[in-house]
Amino acid sequence: MSKRIEAKDLNVYYGDFLAVEGVTMNIEPRSVTALIGPSGCGKSTFIRTLNRMHEVIPGAHVKGQVLLDGDNLYGDGVDPVLVRRQVGMVFQRPNPFPTMSIRDNVLAGVKLNNRRIAKSDAEALVEKSLRGANLWNEVKDRLELPGSGLSGGQQQRLCIARAIAVSPEVLLMDEPCSALDPISTLAIEDLIGELKQEYTIVIVTHNMQQASRVSDSTAFFNIAGTGKPGKLIEYDETTKMFSNPNEKSTEDYVSGRFG
Repeated sequence: MSKRIEAKDLNVYYGDFLAVEGVTMNIEPRSVTALIGPSGCGKSTFIRTLNRMHEVIPGAHVKGQVLLDGDNLYGDGVDPVLVRRQVGMVFQRPNPFPTMSIRDNVLAGVKLNNRRIAKSDAEALVEKSLRGANLWNEVKDRLELPGSGLSGGQQQRLCIARAIAVSPEVLLMDEPCSALDPISTLAIEDLIGELKQEYTIVIVTHNMQQASRVSDSTAFFNIAGTGKPGKLIEYDETTKMFSNPNEKSTEDYVSGRFG
């Protein structure tokens, strides 16, 4: 598990509109990389290109490369479904399947991938995934109840359990705590610290304190104005980005002077 990601001169388009321009960056395995920047600067668009999720929007396409341990995710004949199995995603708002039990939510991705799994193996996978998401002890006695009955923080951890059940190499998280209370946010941040022992993690966040707490590296995106493409301004170790960035716009953003 846990693979290196390389973006090489990546340009992301929605139809003719250039949304993100010229991103080149390397994301190391078993690390947390935070993407920060003002709204509309391309953070969420960029993170979705890492598992081709942006392609659900008609007309979306890229120029450039995204490599996963050297394999181009946009190469000829590469199946986007297979890419999304390798590179899982957790979204801004918890989205468990409302009519499914907690158990079936965990197994949903496995079944969508048409994997046949014995009942005993399924039970073991459910427990392993829920333990991996630090949720097992809270739900082990109510696995048959709907996932939608959990609290917001528990639902988000259930979505993380669902994502890791298919054994991805990378976990993408697009503002996973923005809809959560401070206690649930802390639980997710602690979980991210544990998960990076096995996964490469990329997280979009508007919370500067969160970026400084959870990430090893930080990428600052910005935009020159409405209708302009988002660009990667600076990318470095998080401690340097927050204490001694190279670009004044980065310093202004992380210190709260704009954005």
